[in-house]
Amino acid sequence: MTKEQISIACNELLQISPFPSFLVSLDGLFLKGHFGDLSYATTDLEELKQQPIASTILPMFNKSLLNTILDSTQPMCFQNVELTIKNNKPIHVTLYTKLTNYQQEQVIHMLCIPTDSIRLMNDEQQHLVDLKNGIHNSFMTVTLDNEGFIVHTNQHFLTTSHWTPKRVLGKNFWQLFPSDDESLKEVQQIWKVLQNGNIWQGDIQKITKDEQPYWVHLTAIPMSSQNSVDNRFFFIERDITNEKLMQNRLEKIAYIDPETGMINVHRLEQIITQMIEEERHFSFVYLSIDKFYTIKDLHGDFAGGSLILEFTKRMKMYFQDSTMARINENDFVVITPLPEWFTHGFLSYLQQHPIYNDSVAIPVSISGGITRFPEDQSTFAQLMKASLATITNVRAAGGDNILSLSNATHKALNRKSIVEKRLLLALDQRNLQVLYQPQLDLKTNKITSVEALVRWDDEEIGVVSPDELIPIAEETGLINNIGSFMLEKACEQAVAWKNAGLPITVSINSSVREFRDKNMAKSILETLERTGCPANLLQIEITEKFALEAEAEMGIIKQMRILENEGIVFSLDDFGTGYASFRYMQLLPISILKIDQTFTNTLLKSDKSRQLVHGMVQLGKSMNLTIIAEGVETEEQQDLLKSYGCDAVQGYYISKPVSNNEIFNILK
Repeated sequence: MTKEQISIACNELLQISPFPSFLVSLDGLFLKGHFGDLSYATTDLEELKQQPIASTILPMFNKSLLNTILDSTQPMCFQNVELTIKNNKPIHVTLYTKLTNYQQEQVIHMLCIPTDSIRLMNDEQQHLVDLKNGIHNSFMTVTLDNEGFIVHTNQHFLTTSHWTPKRVLGKNFWQLFPSDDESLKEVQQIWKVLQNGNIWQGDIQKITKDEQPYWVHLTAIPMSSQNSVDNRFFFIERDITNEKLMQNRLEKIAYIDPETGMINVHRLEQIITQMIEEERHFSFVYLSIDKFYTIKDLHGDFAGGSLILEFTKRMKMYFQDSTMARINENDFVVITPLPEWFTHGFLSYLQQHPIYNDSVAIPVSISGGITRFPEDQSTFAQLMKASLATITNVRAAGGDNILSLSNATHKALNRKSIVEKRLLLALDQRNLQVLYQPQLDLKTNKITSVEALVRWDDEEIGVVSPDELIPIAEETGLINNIGSFMLEKACEQAVAWKNAGLPITVSINSSVREFRDKNMAKSILETLERTGCPANLLQIEITEKFALEAEAEMGIIKQMRILENEGIVFSLDDFGTGYASFRYMQLLPISILKIDQTFTNTLLKSDKSRQLVHGMVQLGKSMNLTIIAEGVETEEQQDLLKSYGCDAVQGYYISKPVSNNEIFNILK
């Protein structure tokens, strides 16, 4: 059959098909078609011509799907595709595609058969199809691959979450949830349950694309395949945001915990705020029942109800005339002017008045923290943070105690709170500074690379050291912002030196949190392209902690490999101080080993230190790695390291961290 005959036959087929049938160009533009017997179809075909079908009738038709069709020589079938028709709700169809010729041009012929028009011969199969369609039409659905990346969603999910198919497909499902510690813990639990092959069900908070919170009742179902790589996880979600908002409003209106009769945290905050305004001195006593959920497992309904009632009865008897609040299921607060020795006595009171379940005493212990106003903290939020920090310390020491934090610890908490606020402002106004510390090549005696280091001198709180800044940034999630800032500055500076005839490699530090973003490699490559920086002028330093976590996450290793293939070099920083493992040195694309300064500092002090450093150098050399020693402060250290075969050194003997202009002068 000639191309002209094929074109005529194709045109006739479009006219007689009872189902929606279209011709689409190889770049995804609508050419010709009709909607078959869909009597409610009101889309104007003239409006569709030369328009991308991904933005008009087939929103799931992304670039990846188009490439799949173009790469195949055989007709293809895609099930449960949403067909969008103007002024009507989307319908689910089975999409058939085939490459053909039309008017001397190769095009894609698409046939869309509505799912409800297909009847399977096997009733059981049909029931499953009907069930699946019912779920897709009634709930939000998300499908994940075996690594947790999103491979499919339905229109209900897109509408609620404000995502588009182009933006959400390929995202890690962790990015659909808030990034606070409590949410991360819940998501980790969901993933753990699914990985064990079990179903997870419950209410959980999520965030939209524009980071607006919403609540869903989630049923997460693992779906196994013969090949584990093809395993999938299916999320069925019902939006319960309005129910949650109503519940929260009712709680705030009531202000009373219905089970114990105590005030709730909302009312507690009001009372504390008023007492602070009135400058009334008080102790904020936070009490938490130890191993509560273990007790609950052992004693069932009694622990969930009667235990709490009996515990709060004892609280009310002991702390008479004090304000008491229930914070959550097993945490309580007492506001009292009574001295600390009296509060400590509550531990003995509980032992003297045990709680019984069917004549069996339940061993109840508590962890508590005492924070004073105004001596320790000055706001409700600070009182809560200090209390939780105290509880953490008490539990780490075994629990069953009530303690107060030291003045120094309270000052540190206050400082941390201020640093968090000022860091947000510094990032917004780009007030961070980048310094560069040279690395001397011991073979050529020339400076061939520098390490970019973040420094922050705030006008209100003064100098914030990296040891203080980085942990706070990681805890708050701002480490990603700092990483992006450092990457851009490093690339810009590398280009500036290159243009001046000084091709110096710049290394930056990166965290595992940044690489958990599936788009990290893409973002780095885009920055290189935007700044015009050659990939071989950028090095990325990772810690042993990073390496250990990356070892278990193939998504991170994949991104590192992508960057390595582009010419970016990875170095292992602080070698020997963290979680040493030969396995990750095999798995990860590490080219440089940096011996930590703690070993360099003791190099001249003992034979063991010299033997250890020598062994590290030999280990690296046996793996064809470049060896750099940090913290070099004397000529003797440098000479000894050179005799061991070390390739380069970094430290105050060569130069302290300096500005870009000073580096330029040193090199010149």
